[in-house]
Amino acid sequence: MFLNCLKKNDQLSVNKGSYVSNVEIALFIDQIKSNIWLFGIPSWLFGITDRSIAVFADGYLSLTEIFELFTTFFFFVSWLYLKPEESFNSNDLGPSQYQEYLNRTQANKLQIKKLHMISQEYILPFPYICQIYHLLNLKHLETVHKFSLNNLKIINISQFQTTNSGGRIRFQTILDSPANPLRIWRQPTVEVDLILHTPYTVELSIPVYNQKRIFVIFHAFPLNDSEHQLFIDIYSDLEWPKPLLQIILHFASCLTLFEDLPYLRALADKNIERLFNLSRTSNHETALLFKRYVELYGSSGEGTKLLEGREES
Repeated sequence: MFLNCLKKNDQLSVNKGSYVSNVEIALFIDQIKSNIWLFGIPSWLFGITDRSIAVFADGYLSLTEIFELFTTFFFFVSWLYLKPEESFNSNDLGPSQYQEYLNRTQANKLQIKKLHMISQEYILPFPYICQIYHLLNLKHLETVHKFSLNNLKIINISQFQTTNSGGRIRFQTILDSPANPLRIWRQPTVEVDLILHTPYTVELSIPVYNQKRIFVIFHAFPLNDSEHQLFIDIYSDLEWPKPLLQIILHFASCLTLFEDLPYLRALADKNIERLFNLSRTSNHETALLFKRYVELYGSSGEGTKLLEGREES
């Protein structure tokens, strides 16, 4: 889903001509305005914090001080709503120039730089196959992440589709606990997508609200027989203040990884390679995507070939 969107954007061609410099200037000015707006967010936060400390320092809150705090907060909220949009139109550039400007601006919106929230990188002392089994096993969402997801339950597999290099499974989840904090930003029952793009890349697409989503891309690469490198990249089209969203996502990612460690260690202590034999793979619907992985890469010693391929590259 999200990665497919990025691939399509990478294929957009840029026509070269004498007018390219004008398009570059237009994009550059838009970028300057965007950077100024982003710089203003921490500046206003610092101002609000500084004003709050000064107001509450003497333990007495006057009407004037209340008005100053309200005014500062009002201007901060107003600043958030003043996010600059593209200001150029067909009157500023020629028809062909403006069309290219629109194409390139639209492509930039859909690129990683626009939607990317956080990146995390780890070298974990567990075999690569442990991570793959963990990522493609839906039941671990109910068991391993029972605390962080607060008793989230998988109630139905609504769709399963295979691709040449992997597959996609769509499943319904329900927030079983009425006190689950996730209820703040999502419906009690939603459909989540788990996609195997390549033997190294898995995507988790999570709906939030109003068709906004959070995309988590896992890249797991074998380093040797007992270690693998894990990259976690999170993207989102949520229209929240980016610094706040980044803090939340960093915390959530670290918490889930902390929960994963005992599970991965237990898998490493077992003879997990036997699960990568198609005849021993579970036929349960929650294991359909893992079974697809085994069909493509697990049987006939394909896991060893993947490791050798990484070492050669």
